[in-house]
Amino acid sequence: MPASPSAARAINNRETLLLLRDGPLTAGQVARLTGLSRQTVADLLKGLGEAGLIEVVGQDDVRRRGPNAQLYGIVRTRAHVAALDVRTHSVAVVVADLLGDVLAEASTPIAPGIPTTRAVARTLDLLTDATSEAGAQTLHSIGIGVPGLVQPGTGELRGTPGPQWHGRVLTELRTRLHGRLVVENETNTAAVAEHRLGTARDREAFALLWLGHGTGAALVLGGALHRGASGGAGELGYLPVPDQGLADRVRAAAPDRAAPDPEQPKGFHALAGSPAVVELGAAHGIVVEPVDHEPPAAAVVRAAVANGQHAFLDDLADRVVVAAASVVAVLDPGCLVLGGEIGHAGGDALAGRVADRLAARSPAPTAVRYSALGGSAVLRGALLAACDAAQEELFEEG
Repeated sequence: MPASPSAARAINNRETLLLLRDGPLTAGQVARLTGLSRQTVADLLKGLGEAGLIEVVGQDDVRRRGPNAQLYGIVRTRAHVAALDVRTHSVAVVVADLLGDVLAEASTPIAPGIPTTRAVARTLDLLTDATSEAGAQTLHSIGIGVPGLVQPGTGELRGTPGPQWHGRVLTELRTRLHGRLVVENETNTAAVAEHRLGTARDREAFALLWLGHGTGAALVLGGALHRGASGGAGELGYLPVPDQGLADRVRAAAPDRAAPDPEQPKGFHALAGSPAVVELGAAHGIVVEPVDHEPPAAAVVRAAVANGQHAFLDDLADRVVVAAASVVAVLDPGCLVLGGEIGHAGGDALAGRVADRLAARSPAPTAVRYSALGGSAVLRGALLAACDAAQEELFEEG
């Protein structure tokens, strides 16, 4: 059954807006890309202009007889969006226009043990100040990357140990702001960014192994995130590590260090989270000053790569491959991205070592790459989510 004229018009409008999202086009270019007649394109461009969604942004520079064709582009200020990267000890925010061009950005540390009310107030003040700096009156959509289990469909943060203020921030944002809130697990937002902007742009299936303050994974299958039934897919920090020999050997090499706490978790986080990597570095004689707003381990790994400290990198790869091999054995994604600040810092030196160890453990061929975006992937992914939400609603209205 053919679509009604109004439905066909809506489909054509949306297709045109999606094309213009990637840059200005002439009416002729829109006609060629959509297959619509020039008169139909002229009518829909006029309608979208009257709706305040597109405007003339210039003229093309193709030499021809007569005047140059007008270029049409989306009205970027039709809506403003924001993104938040909510970490255990910090918050970062950006405010952007409808197409994701950043207009203001800021970050603030959140001290361990800070009262929940103060942490929430500091986060909201940060967002308010950035919104004002960007010249935005309101925010249409806000994307948030947050540690923990996020219930698919509802965006509710639940069932994950962590600072109480994370949940309170989400509650306060929902209460105080009229904009749409798009909440996603931080590692998932990072995977979206790597898929659309980073090192996995050519892949429809890959796994992102997050190596930052903590550890985790995100799975992209068939071009879409796989979140799991409860939002818990990829929680590699809880992956059991039956063989604690790696950590025990490191402690044996540093006998002056405190004995391990028997109550400490034995999962992958205890093997490859930032504190464990810093400890591994110390055992290899690598002690460096950390950089603000990044896991201390990232500086250790950068120093090891720069100084060619191969034994440390070999030991780190031995740890990382414990989780990497588990992901490959179950999912066979074909590509593994070492993400987060540590994965980015390790570069080819770490990625190559992990690839060699995977090849020795699994018959499934797996490309191993390092993150192009590092820790910024969370904020970039949250911003993409906010832009997508705003565009989806406004483009449907158009």
